[in-house]
Amino acid sequence: MYGSTDRPLRVAMLAPVAWRTPPLHYGPWERVTSMLTEGLVKRGVQITLFATADSRTSGRLEAVVPHGYAEDPSMDGRVWEAIHVAHTLARSADFDLVHNQLDWLPLAFSELCAVPMVTTIHGFSDPRILPAYQRAGSPGASSAGAGSPGAGSSGVGSRGVRSHYVAISEADRSPDLDYAAVIHHGIDMDELPAGPGGDDLVAFGRIHPDKGTAQAIAIALATGRRLIICGIVQDENYFAEQVEPHIDGRRVLYRGSVGPEERAAVLGSAAVLLHPIAFPEPFGLSVVEAMACGTPVVAYRLGSMPEVVDEGLTGFLVDDVAGAGAAVARASRLDRRAVRATAARRFGAERMADEYLRLYHRIVGQSMPR
Repeated sequence: MYGSTDRPLRVAMLAPVAWRTPPLHYGPWERVTSMLTEGLVKRGVQITLFATADSRTSGRLEAVVPHGYAEDPSMDGRVWEAIHVAHTLARSADFDLVHNQLDWLPLAFSELCAVPMVTTIHGFSDPRILPAYQRAGSPGASSAGAGSPGAGSSGVGSRGVRSHYVAISEADRSPDLDYAAVIHHGIDMDELPAGPGGDDLVAFGRIHPDKGTAQAIAIALATGRRLIICGIVQDENYFAEQVEPHIDGRRVLYRGSVGPEERAAVLGSAAVLLHPIAFPEPFGLSVVEAMACGTPVVAYRLGSMPEVVDEGLTGFLVDDVAGAGAAVARASRLDRRAVRATAARRFGAERMADEYLRLYHRIVGQSMPR
């Protein structure tokens, strides 16, 4: 079946279904899934995107979920994710490989998958989900370094079908798992044109203690610069108690969740993106998106940030509010053209698609097309 070189590679791309793919506003996993899907279609891969029915793709779309459950209170996400996964795995024999972008749930049923399954681990939402990964994986396999899929492998189900894990950063690798590769996310540089910059600071991402929205406000107030906050409210109490009281429309503005078109305008017109996270960020898509627009970053030194930010070139890493306040002025003087060029070189969507395609061919036993 798979392994033939006389036809295109056939891949089932299993997208999340909290939001449509690509999302209209929030939905980082769906956004990455869409960019990878479109990049692989351009490379001649036959992609069937299993996503919500209102999703958009240049490949083939297959859906049993009408729309994103996060947008519809009448839908139970657990139920619709289960239906979605079951439908995809029932079709798995029609493909050479299933690429799971949906976290742990498909792994619980990986033995029902008729072909190899690649799982991109977008970050561990809770350590209690680790058993699903451990059960589908196998100990003792070797692993490959960032950007260079190598000889690493993951588990074997009862049908001999292998599960392969991809980390999105070196920082997010769990010592309890084996990985086939580390592949950084990619972004569409055409969707994020260079911006002129400005005097404002911007905090971009879900409003939650993990993302440090209140710390971003403190940093902005210390520098005397206006702060623009963009993102969905994920923690209502945190927003009401620590964020909303500072929103005055003058020194602190809240723009809500912004879509792809507005995202580039907001990021590109800022002097600096503030990213004072309080958790080990697995990757930080908004950080890379800001850099694509030429906007440098001041981020806390946690998780993948030392891996993503080139200190002194695309931004600075700090440890607290005082350090961030001092770094803002230095960051605002960085060469915005160099910031964008570095983002294009390190995090372009084309690079991501190429790395995944090499991994696919290794897994299914094909050699790369000449």
